[in-house]
Amino acid sequence: MHIDDFTYDLPEKLIAQKPLPERDSCRLLHIDRADGTISHHNFKSVLDMLQPSDRLVLNNTKVLPARLFFRKRTGANIELFFTQRMDSLNWKVLIKPARKAPLGTVMELVGHPEIEIRVEEIEEDGIRVVYLIAGAESFDELIETYGTMPLPHYIRREAEKEDRELYQTVYAQVDGAVAAPTAGLHFTDSLLDSIRQRGVAISFVTLHVGIGTFRPVKVSDPRKHQIHQERYELSHQAAGEINDTWKNGGRVIAVGTTVTRVLEHCAVDHHVIEPSGGITDLMILPPYEFKAVDGLLTNFHLPKSTLLMLVSAFASRELVLMAYREAVEQEYRFFSYGDAMIIT
Repeated sequence: MHIDDFTYDLPEKLIAQKPLPERDSCRLLHIDRADGTISHHNFKSVLDMLQPSDRLVLNNTKVLPARLFFRKRTGANIELFFTQRMDSLNWKVLIKPARKAPLGTVMELVGHPEIEIRVEEIEEDGIRVVYLIAGAESFDELIETYGTMPLPHYIRREAEKEDRELYQTVYAQVDGAVAAPTAGLHFTDSLLDSIRQRGVAISFVTLHVGIGTFRPVKVSDPRKHQIHQERYELSHQAAGEINDTWKNGGRVIAVGTTVTRVLEHCAVDHHVIEPSGGITDLMILPPYEFKAVDGLLTNFHLPKSTLLMLVSAFASRELVLMAYREAVEQEYRFFSYGDAMIIT
């Protein structure tokens, strides 16, 4: 296995910079694993691809507006990306440029000099721990009031006010992610109602997407890559609902690679899952025997990414890359604000 086995050519113009006006107006590519066929649809057609006995599993994590701008007392501007809450007054952050924020650096929020923070610790990987000195009750309040959405690097524009709503699923509930579970961005409340009316059940899990989702694989052998850790929760209720679906002969359709990782992490046998919560660093590479996921709805992923590898494990790598080449030819929109793919 080599990293170059998971790449493809993508014209820059196909990297979606903004979402479509209507969430469910995107295109949907369907891979049928049974016969190896690829077909093209609009996203609302997902309704016809689901059966009344199916269960759709969604990730209800909520993206924090975790990007804020500070200024040193010397006047230097610094961008902070809040990545992990330790407590209300201490957070782990990525800082850019890092060289301007050594240990002990005091900064004030741009436009609000009364709000001050200090660099308390620098970890081995360069992550800083910052402490809220004054001007706000908690970092939670600070982020919610002044933060902007942390759009992926391939979206080459500044986050806008509308991104607070658009870079968020309509069912987001649990604060904690620094990136959206983008497969779910296509669903509207109306479409979810139609899915339920068709008899398809819906369950929710939580996986807080971390900063590691943006980090590339830098080793030639993907098996040597250390995947990021992310916090998840699979409740007793959701686990029971999912197990009942299999007992009744239904399929479990994961909406996104985040849901896939939670379900596979919690699977104890084929079509048997147990509730749990904590940290997962499950990395799914081909070949992999899936125990919990019968269908996968996902977006199109970056070349050489762990997400593309996961999708290649669910269908064959050759079939997935064939579908990607066809999507490029058909000028699908790629990545977070792009079109979708369903594999059954």
